[in-house]
Amino acid sequence: MTDVTASQEEQTNPTAPPVDEDYVSLKTWFTVWGSVIGAFIAVLNIMITNSSLKDIQGALGATLHEGSFISTAYLTAEVVVIPLTGWLVQVVGLRRFVLSASSIFLAATLCCAMAWSLESMLVFRTIAGFAGGTFIPLSFTVILTLLPPSKQPLGIAMFSLTATQAPSIGPTLGGFLTENYGWESIFYLQVIPTSMMIMILSWGLSQSNSKWAMLKEADWPGIFTLSAALGAMIIILEEGNRLDWLESPSVVRGSLFAGSCFLIFLYRQLWGPNPFINIRLLARWNFGMANVIGVILGLGLYGTIFITPLYLAQIQDYNALQIGVTMMWFGFPQLIAVPLIVRLMKKVDLRHLVAFGCLIFAWSCLINIHMNAESGYDQLLLANFIRGIGQPFLSIPLAVMATVGIEQAQAGSASGLYNLTRNLGGAVGIAFLATFLSIRQQFHSSYVVENISLYNPVTVERLDGMKNYFVNLGADTGLAQEQALLAIDAIARRESMVMAYNDAFYFVGAAFVFGAFVTYTLKPFRPQG
Repeated sequence: MTDVTASQEEQTNPTAPPVDEDYVSLKTWFTVWGSVIGAFIAVLNIMITNSSLKDIQGALGATLHEGSFISTAYLTAEVVVIPLTGWLVQVVGLRRFVLSASSIFLAATLCCAMAWSLESMLVFRTIAGFAGGTFIPLSFTVILTLLPPSKQPLGIAMFSLTATQAPSIGPTLGGFLTENYGWESIFYLQVIPTSMMIMILSWGLSQSNSKWAMLKEADWPGIFTLSAALGAMIIILEEGNRLDWLESPSVVRGSLFAGSCFLIFLYRQLWGPNPFINIRLLARWNFGMANVIGVILGLGLYGTIFITPLYLAQIQDYNALQIGVTMMWFGFPQLIAVPLIVRLMKKVDLRHLVAFGCLIFAWSCLINIHMNAESGYDQLLLANFIRGIGQPFLSIPLAVMATVGIEQAQAGSASGLYNLTRNLGGAVGIAFLATFLSIRQQFHSSYVVENISLYNPVTVERLDGMKNYFVNLGADTGLAQEQALLAIDAIARRESMVMAYNDAFYFVGAAFVFGAFVTYTLKPFRPQG
């Protein structure tokens, strides 16, 4: 009796040391790090492959257009599976689902290295996209469920750092491996981080119960319509510019199909039984507005990573390795900025950090609006460095503000929605910028051509100089005249394309200035701990 009483007194003793609710074990931090590796792999898989597409196309006997589907297949599958991940985790259980998806991704990636035709490559890339697309929302879910609110900003900083390093490392690594060891090596390399992730998560994650009964009650019409809408949308965005958008019946029919499916999905999730994702979270002010800014972040992050290498390839004729070395300056400053941001988040209203990040990113884009045909590595280094500083100031505090007050039960839906809007912002941004470049190039080309006239003394002088140059190389007078005209035409096209790239950077910069103003519609928040 005395022992029982003593035990009760110990339990109620006010002098007993309190339990630290913010304590996180080393095992939990390793588990979070393992999930963050997955987010890194998911982005790296796209970036490292894009830098080697020409070599893959040649090896598989594919045309330039056919080869573009190697990236489209992965991206489409990834976007489709992101909003489904939270529901699938509930059905299968977190640990079992993570390990299954990682194993499937590893197997599919190895098969990509051994692909024998374009068709087989597309099948394996699609499977890898379905499996790898879960890594980003899973990483977010692990951070929101395993870490206490006071430690979640640090987890999100880890997530943001690795997920944004991949775009800067991927092109460089892909170019180096392809140049020295062949394109197959870019797939074999991914075995290392994926195996690390599987080992860490198999050790760190606890067994969780599966809820297979949810399959019978699932909102299958909602799942199918969302998948169809997202899949059709990504394909339209990828192919729209080539098909001249609404001038193509295929694009019009695809758009109507995607829109119809999306409306059915919305109805099912708002008023149907057993919705698989809680889109009502978007009605929460901070979460909804953070998703709006997330679209701008996706446009800027993926848009600049799209147009900068494209400019270097088209105007400067850089190879994959040279492009990668130039883009690396986007990643380096983030390693310095992230620890600083984590400290500032304890003392500064997060809206100020997000707005600062938007303005820094805008500044880096506006630096590029005065490029000329000679602008290359030296001229882009500063802009990429500044962009690398601004990006984490925007992405890390924004993700923290988006998740304020999100219950653990809603972590899967919140993760799926937030990452989906950011990825869609990137997909829409890339498609828009591709079309924007084409339109602005035509506009500037017509202006440049108007100023090229045989009645213009400057044109005549330049034409005569080129004609004499080709004559000195051994061409006869007629051929030299023709070559001089072709050279003038190439210069005019090049200059109009450079001006179009300047306009594209101007648009992205303006979008981030707008994002800085939108930031202050969010409710103020400063994390504790």
